[in-house]
Amino acid sequence: MTQSSPITAVKGIGPKTGAHFEKAGILTVGDLVRYYPRGYDHFEEPVRAGSLTAFDEGRLVAVEGVFERTLSVRHLKSMQITTGKILSDGVYLDITWFNMPFLRNQIRPGTRLILRGRIRTKGGHVFLQQPKIYDLYDYAQLRKTLQPIYPLVRGLTENALRKALKEVFYGSDHVDLSQDFLPESIRERYGLSDRKSAVRGIHFPEGEEGLAKARRRLVFEEFFCFILMLKRLRQRREDREGAIALKRCPQTQKALDSLPFELTGAQKRVWGEISAGIDSKKVMARLVQGDVGSGKTIVAFLALIQCAFAGFQGALMVPTEVLARQHYEAFTRLCSQAGLSIAVQLLTGSMKTAGRSEAYERIRTGDVKVVIGTHALIQEKVQYERLALVITDEQHRFGVHQRQTLEEKGLHPHSLIMSATPIPRTLAVILYGDLDVSVIDEMPADRLPIRNAVVDPSWREKACQFVAKKVLDGRQAYVICPMVEESEEIEAENVIDYTQSFCEALRKYLPKVRVEYLHGRMKGSEKQSVMERFSSHEIDVLVSTTVVEVGINVPNATVMLVENADRFGLAQLHQLRGRVGRGKEQSYCIFISSMQGEETRKRLKILESSNDGFEIAKKDLELRGPGELFGVRQSGEIGFALADIYADADVMHDAAEAAGSILKEDPLLSDPVNEGISREVIRFMENGNCHFVM
Repeated sequence: MTQSSPITAVKGIGPKTGAHFEKAGILTVGDLVRYYPRGYDHFEEPVRAGSLTAFDEGRLVAVEGVFERTLSVRHLKSMQITTGKILSDGVYLDITWFNMPFLRNQIRPGTRLILRGRIRTKGGHVFLQQPKIYDLYDYAQLRKTLQPIYPLVRGLTENALRKALKEVFYGSDHVDLSQDFLPESIRERYGLSDRKSAVRGIHFPEGEEGLAKARRRLVFEEFFCFILMLKRLRQRREDREGAIALKRCPQTQKALDSLPFELTGAQKRVWGEISAGIDSKKVMARLVQGDVGSGKTIVAFLALIQCAFAGFQGALMVPTEVLARQHYEAFTRLCSQAGLSIAVQLLTGSMKTAGRSEAYERIRTGDVKVVIGTHALIQEKVQYERLALVITDEQHRFGVHQRQTLEEKGLHPHSLIMSATPIPRTLAVILYGDLDVSVIDEMPADRLPIRNAVVDPSWREKACQFVAKKVLDGRQAYVICPMVEESEEIEAENVIDYTQSFCEALRKYLPKVRVEYLHGRMKGSEKQSVMERFSSHEIDVLVSTTVVEVGINVPNATVMLVENADRFGLAQLHQLRGRVGRGKEQSYCIFISSMQGEETRKRLKILESSNDGFEIAKKDLELRGPGELFGVRQSGEIGFALADIYADADVMHDAAEAAGSILKEDPLLSDPVNEGISREVIRFMENGNCHFVM
């Protein structure tokens, strides 16, 4: 068995099981080897049920006890809810499972077990939700180990993954991992494990020290390949023939004069850099970094205007249909205000066949000069007449292939990439490689700073009153629902259940409040409908998971309440907070955290005291370190498989140094000694391993 063997070559994986692996992107044995855990589980000492309170909301605990009675099963909508009580040290604790009715026949009264799950509270009542069940011996054995936690898709289980990995590493037909593409000189210089030890150690860790060594090696190679890939992409771009010079035009000034506000100094500086960049025969590849609400969109619109009046087409790709529609309407409004005649086309996946066909024809013939849309812009059927400018918004939401596909639809178009992900300059120099970088580091004068508060769950009622007051004043609010175990069914039930309870609490103060929910399991059309109705103020309060992190702009929304804020990364919390504070009214963000640890307080205090994404990123970098590497990776951060640009900043610097030394000696990686490196970089590029790549 080799790394290129199909996944069905692994003993125990037939066509049916193989299909589940393929849904997770695991097509070959090599894909399986590189399917790294997203974190590791420490099995803690069981706690006494009597010690648990509402302040433990969201906490993962193990409780030892006895079921004295048979479990009961009831039906709610499409759910089957199994409930029971466990007696632990003289105290009863309620247990709830979703869609697991078979447990009623499996758990016999009188059996002593250990249940491990998250604490939930409802009306002050504490219960254990969706716990896993262990006998006492098995749990005692697990306490001595680090158990990998893998990202799962429907039909693919932890057990199936672990079984397959054991076969690949230790089976009779195990894969040969003895070849290492990193030269021994680099491994010795930076104190790195060989690859075979590293991939074994990441899946089957022998203690924290062994895991740290394995992880460091794999993080190093991820950064190393990424940096080399970035250089190669840049070289490919620079090797192209000259771009089309999009001449500066007076119409951009007309657009600026029509605005009800003046650009900030930072916006003017960045617009000058972009305008000069696209008015050149050298292909511009520029990233605009700017905090949420700093005004990146207007400079993108100005670039589209300059492109249109030069006689060419420009395309703006965004991650959601709602955002595409909002940008389309905003751009059309800007042109109308300025008296500019530019044919604009909205293109999204939900358009009806006739409308889509008409749009394709208008784009193909050049009848439209500006196209704004979602991934629909890169469909094979879309042919552009003279595409000279490509803009991607919320760049971390698109993979390298999606952006390249759009660029390849034009003749060496200029490329403008916009990002609200705040990254300290020391890291940006490495991560952005040779890209030209513009930074909008100034907020519009009419934006009031968001007022932040970090509170414990005892303040939930007051927070609810505050939301009701703002809704009564005509404003809207987001409520980010508590994170739960990674199961779509439970997430959906959790959001629906939470929405109902929050709605009941709100209606004590506001009987006619309009509350709806949004979660990842809803159909695309349903999500779009909810977001559009929230945007048009048909909904007062939107209870949602993190799907609202990007893709919606509602200036009338002035309150955000985040439950279990301690379970998100700072970068993601800052992105979420960016949904409010987009209008002229004062906005507020309330972070509810049940975790009382000093580290948690320090991290959330950063958010409470600052709205500056770059400052938050800098302080987060100072706070974070090896202590977090054995927990679940924080959500919402740049999409490397293992690497974390903040916690692994030192490894990134080493990898950049190593990549630089290799390229200095062999710029094209053509030397036979670097053949393995070249192959790995090509594989890295083809697989789109990192969504951050420009």
